[in-house]
Amino acid sequence: MKALQMVDTKSQYLKIKEEVDSAIQDVLDSAAYIGGKAVQEFSTSLNEYIGSKYTITCANGTDALQISMMALGLEPGDEVITPSFTYIATTEVVALLRLKPVFVEVDAKTFCIDPDAIRKAITPKTKAIVPVHLYGHAAPMEEIMAIAKKYNLFVIEDNAQAIGCDYTFSDGTVKKTGSIGHVGCTSFYPSKNLGAYGDGGAIFTNDEALAERLRMTANHGQKVRYLHDLVGCNSRLDAIQATILNVKLKRLDSYNAARKEAAAFYNKAFEGIDWITTPYLAPYSTHVYHQYTLLLNGVNRDELSAYLTGKGIPNMIYYPVPGHKQKMFAEFGLEDVNLPTTDWLTERVISLPIHTELEIEQLNFITTEFLNFKNK
Repeated sequence: MKALQMVDTKSQYLKIKEEVDSAIQDVLDSAAYIGGKAVQEFSTSLNEYIGSKYTITCANGTDALQISMMALGLEPGDEVITPSFTYIATTEVVALLRLKPVFVEVDAKTFCIDPDAIRKAITPKTKAIVPVHLYGHAAPMEEIMAIAKKYNLFVIEDNAQAIGCDYTFSDGTVKKTGSIGHVGCTSFYPSKNLGAYGDGGAIFTNDEALAERLRMTANHGQKVRYLHDLVGCNSRLDAIQATILNVKLKRLDSYNAARKEAAAFYNKAFEGIDWITTPYLAPYSTHVYHQYTLLLNGVNRDELSAYLTGKGIPNMIYYPVPGHKQKMFAEFGLEDVNLPTTDWLTERVISLPIHTELEIEQLNFITTEFLNFKNK
């Protein structure tokens, strides 16, 4: 059996090696490393796939979030509602821009932000909501957008883990996550469902004026060269990463389908096991399984993790220390923040290998050994 990995980017690359290598060579031959045809082609293809009106590529997913908050005109002291149960990048940019992160609870089933918690957290200083489509499952966007409309708030979707996920509205309309909020952000970190061979990111919007501000913000605040109308930054997707992503974008749906097949295998193997809760699927969302994350019941997670590691089975804890308990946010006086659901989840989640190259033999081994832990 081939050695197990959390994400097998090498095997995935070898299947598309000829096309990727040819595309990279075309960029090298053109000597257009920044901007140019490759970036434009990818931006157009990605825009069509997501279903947004405008797509702005950038250097990484964290930049995408920062650029969005800058372009929306958020100012120091403005409050941004966000889940604590997420990767630190989501909230790091809030603090970086001297905004105030307001951490709220997530739903214990979906791991995504709880609309009732959003309502309770709104104050006159609230300016934006940042829902995270965690692990590949959509946040409840229809309800979130209704809240945002009522209170005149911006919604910035963190879609770094859910590209390709479909959201179904109550009227039957289906949209891709990332195209629903005022702005959507994603990352092309190599382990993502659509991963580059380096860093990369993108921003989506349906607002023409906002799209222009996003482009300007990502490009030193300029629309015309050497005329800087606003304070911006320097955040670009390079042409080599863009051409690689364009090759992989054509396969994204099949990549996500492979992840769903692996998740279905896991779900069947763990069905009816009282100490395991498999990923929940809400009726409004598909799941693209950026991570396959289980909830453990009455099991010592550290012992289980060590057992799996000893058997050569990679496993991860996403995210062991939630945002409201991170030292970097101490200045915001979060000592009294009480998020029992978040704390409960951080003590019980564990993620297993999930990627496009998993084989049946590997899946059988993982699930057999996982279940054997209780019998050791």
